[in-house]
Amino acid sequence: MKTPIRTENLSKKFHRTVAVDDLDLAVPEGAIYALVGPNGAGKTTIIKLLMNILHPTSGRAEVLGSDSHRLSGKDFCRIGYVSENQELPEGMTVGEMLDYFRPFYPQWDRALEGQLVRQFDLPLKRKLSHLSRGMRMKAAFVSSLAYRPALIVLDEPFSGLDPLVRDELAEGLIERAPETTIFLSSHDLAEIENFASHVGFISQGRLLFSEEMSTLGDRFRDVTVTLAAPSPLPADLPATWLLPQTADCVFRFVHSAYTDENSPRELAEKFPSARDISFDPMPLRSIYLAIAKSTRDSAAHAKNAAAQEVHA
Repeated sequence: MKTPIRTENLSKKFHRTVAVDDLDLAVPEGAIYALVGPNGAGKTTIIKLLMNILHPTSGRAEVLGSDSHRLSGKDFCRIGYVSENQELPEGMTVGEMLDYFRPFYPQWDRALEGQLVRQFDLPLKRKLSHLSRGMRMKAAFVSSLAYRPALIVLDEPFSGLDPLVRDELAEGLIERAPETTIFLSSHDLAEIENFASHVGFISQGRLLFSEEMSTLGDRFRDVTVTLAAPSPLPADLPATWLLPQTADCVFRFVHSAYTDENSPRELAEKFPSARDISFDPMPLRSIYLAIAKSTRDSAAHAKNAAAQEVHA
């Protein structure tokens, strides 16, 4: 199966509010795919549509070859799902919970279960209600990984956890990566950057891009042009130049379509008298912020333009 997750024109409305807007997404087999975006962008709604918790208003989603709204018990034996608000049987001990879940999954691996319990240092005889949030998330991970699912879906798995717990959970995921596909939403961009192979950015329910992490890092640069004298912003800037700003003799912007072959030459031609032009790689957090701010500014500009047309 080449695409464990695929959506076509997937949309979800809550009354007049559009939560997911015409989403086309393909997650390749074996990927660690991170879906990022601001709060309220639609990430959790997308995951709930994939997991048959919500039904789409229009379009469709396919998970492991099955229509998402037809997913049933046998399908979930192949899917591991953990959310930040994971509900667990609080009255049970960790060991009792694992004993309870085990019979539901024919492929449950007792050796892997034991390995994960030791790796996460889980107290088998302690009640879940007496555990910290981090320990409860570890217990949820064990119960979702021990049956070796073909797909792992995680909704904000690192939210509110201390750095050590995040590292331990990320390590557990990385160890499972060769045998499964992982799809997660998260605001913890530093953790995502360390292990995700693909990333998608969603804003106001729309997918703005979806690509490999290495490709994304290659095409984004923080550009600084040092001019011989103060100058206003150049006219007719390319749409791929995000967040342009000028101060004294310095012009800065984020280049979202940088290439080693063309961009230095194009900038040198556009600024022939520049004293210096630098192209600095950007971490995922900086790329995320540049796209989010640019999208917000574009939306505000479009809204103002529409308002002016109405008043004209």
